[in-house]
Amino acid sequence: MRPADPHPDSGVATIWTAMAVAALTGVALLGCWLATAVLARHRAETAADLGALAAASHAVEGPARACERARWIADRMAVTLLTCRWQRLDAFVEVQAPGLPFGGLPGPSARARAGPTSQPP
Repeated sequence: MRPADPHPDSGVATIWTAMAVAALTGVALLGCWLATAVLARHRAETAADLGALAAASHAVEGPARACERARWIADRMAVTLLTCRWQRLDAFVEVQAPGLPFGGLPGPSARARAGPTSQPP
């Protein structure tokens, strides 16, 4: 027969520490995933804005040439140009950033519109 353990709670601190480390690691991973998603969204919004501005600034060269400039901007910012269309003198651009490396979620998309400043909104 074994003698009674004088410290019955020995080893509990190790278990609590392991659980705390696991929880903190989970929170840190969630924070990294959220930061990656926010950065991808900002990149998509910026690319859409710059693409629309580039297209509008080249409108005198024709819609095809202007949309080429929007595609050039999208390529440089590592996003996909989904649409580039014109309505009157306004350029409408829609882009999509690449999907997140984990989670299986689609990449964020953004839309922007730009046109001449001589007309009221």
